[in-house]
Amino acid sequence: MTTPTAFAPTAVALTGRSLRISSRQPDALITALMLPVMLMLIFVYFFGGAIDTGTAYVTYVVPGAMLLCAGFGAASTAVAVADDMRNGVVDRLRSLDVGGVPILAGHVAASVARNLISTALVLAVALAIGFRPQAGPLGFLAAAGLLLAYITAISWLAAALGLLAKTPEAAGGFTFLMMFLPYPSSAFVPIDTMPGWLHGFADHQPLTPVIESLRALLLDQPAGNSPWVALIWCAGILALAVVLSATLFERRTR
Repeated sequence: MTTPTAFAPTAVALTGRSLRISSRQPDALITALMLPVMLMLIFVYFFGGAIDTGTAYVTYVVPGAMLLCAGFGAASTAVAVADDMRNGVVDRLRSLDVGGVPILAGHVAASVARNLISTALVLAVALAIGFRPQAGPLGFLAAAGLLLAYITAISWLAAALGLLAKTPEAAGGFTFLMMFLPYPSSAFVPIDTMPGWLHGFADHQPLTPVIESLRALLLDQPAGNSPWVALIWCAGILALAVVLSATLFERRTR
């Protein structure tokens, strides 16, 4: 088992490995970076004129586009973990006395790095097409911290799903829910415009308080208790994902 003193350098080395693999797959990397941007542009220019949000639609939609980035990035993490399990990479690392936590932490850290780049790209494009955040330095820091907490949580969840899946293809299918969840939320349309039977789910699913908090923080508006609810969701998802990852890793590598 990896000792505490060896954990950090091992995790850093495995993070570098995951990032190098990403750089050698430019088609997948470009898709992960550009698809959220393309979806944001489609919503703004194709549908935005028909949706009344009480503000410029690009201003409304940016937080949801950021969470789409995280969903796509998490999907690639699940596939990478499943691929390592199938190809015997994890077995080779285990033979070198590398524990499960640094192996998975390397995938998660690489996912966070890729997601931050993708989010920065979405924000840059949004600024170019009219998004004008009103937040001060503290508001930007709070929004960045919340987004980082969400990305970390779902990246660990994706790692667990990668361990649960038997093949990389199945891992991609398991992560569909994370990419779908922004749609039945307040990401792209106000919840009160949805069918009544959908309101309960949209109001109480984890992405809605994250999106509402990011929107309020970036626009310097009252956020109420949404940031705390969002952080509780992130902490709960992270705790569940880490425990599930450890359990599944132990079972898969016996």
